[in-house]
Amino acid sequence: MPRTRRLTALATAVAALSVLATACTGQSGSTASDDPDKEVTLNFWHGWSAPSETKAIEENIARFEKAHPNIKVKVTGNMTDDKINQALRAGGDKAPDVVSSFTTDSVGKFCNSGAFADLNPFLEKAGLDKAKIFPKTLLDYTRFNGNQCTLPLLNDAYGLVYNKDAFKAAGITEPPKTWSQLVEVAQKLTKPNGDSYDQLGIMPTYHGYETTPVRLAAQWSPKYFDADGKSNLAKDPAFANMLTAQKDLVAKLGGYEKLEKFRSTFGDEWSAEHPFHKGQVAMQIDGEWRASMAKEAGVTFEIGTAPLPVPDDQAGDYGKGYLSGTIMGIASASKKQNASWELVKYMTTDTEAVVAFANAIHNVPSTLAALDSPDLQVTPEFKTFLDIARHPKSNTTPAQADGGTYQLTFQDLAYAVEKGDVADIAAGLAKTGQQIDTDIAKAK
Repeated sequence: MPRTRRLTALATAVAALSVLATACTGQSGSTASDDPDKEVTLNFWHGWSAPSETKAIEENIARFEKAHPNIKVKVTGNMTDDKINQALRAGGDKAPDVVSSFTTDSVGKFCNSGAFADLNPFLEKAGLDKAKIFPKTLLDYTRFNGNQCTLPLLNDAYGLVYNKDAFKAAGITEPPKTWSQLVEVAQKLTKPNGDSYDQLGIMPTYHGYETTPVRLAAQWSPKYFDADGKSNLAKDPAFANMLTAQKDLVAKLGGYEKLEKFRSTFGDEWSAEHPFHKGQVAMQIDGEWRASMAKEAGVTFEIGTAPLPVPDDQAGDYGKGYLSGTIMGIASASKKQNASWELVKYMTTDTEAVVAFANAIHNVPSTLAALDSPDLQVTPEFKTFLDIARHPKSNTTPAQADGGTYQLTFQDLAYAVEKGDVADIAAGLAKTGQQIDTDIAKAK
């Protein structure tokens, strides 16, 4: 899904949502008064922009309109969360009724502010058991404090994409399964050239595209908050262990400055000039889209995919990974909520619609039925990510009242640790946890 620059977009989204929180009041499906059988036109805003993606949206909408001839959908694409929030604040006939967002980290704000309607009444009225439709992890990132204000619309799973030819040349017969194996393999695959590299085993720094702190932390199965809702960074050893392991890998592959200098030569993440495509890195932490993008870029080497390695003391959990995805909800201010629900229900729960959309844009399906559908187009590379999505230990970052600000705060600490600016990781985690608690208290 070439739109998963979620933490980059998150900083803007959090700022916009902080204003929106004071401007919206919730409206549940039980109070929606529009008649879904009457002629109605819905405004649907989404963030997709690539031609193949917008075409897939249009095809799904065409199927929906054919099944619901009284509902017309006016689609507006390439919409950022900032633009969406401005429109929701302004209201009026041009504001969106239905919204799709890539920023799953904003769900806590969407729910807490009342910007999006709680979908629980709609689900209950339709007789839909969400626990039997969606994987639990996807439900975890689409709701907050019992408010199911969004539903999953496709899914991203993160794993390891690797150059099989480079593995063979280095005498490596299989992808690493544990962190110590990753360190060993990354060193074998690295070919230094003075103050640069002819080939790097893996880019371990947090600015390395999808190599973010939360993606790596997922392999340690962290708990971000305790039972009282307080930050758990200083109490859960997963965070210190991950930060220490990543910093050690950075050191063993040449050090932060050398690696960042090499990273400055990389092409755009979503272009044919991606370093994995160009052979600059032999392994890449990435999503399910990378293998197909590499093939489209015309790479000449054989591509392999695997789950990300796990800590050595969690070897039995190999196969898990970080999950995220796109979300879909109904604007609380919309006067067409019942008709809007028909669109949301179709796009998020109809197996044919979900499978068709997943096939078109090479994302992981977001329903249990779609994951097992015989119509799902599955390559060996793609199957890896389907398995990660199904793994019971796969996890995500939980929704919070501050949106994803807590993730940005943790990310800032991780940047400082890898650079060597924070020597005492335990103290850094304690201070960061205190800041997170303060920010969340203010958000509430």
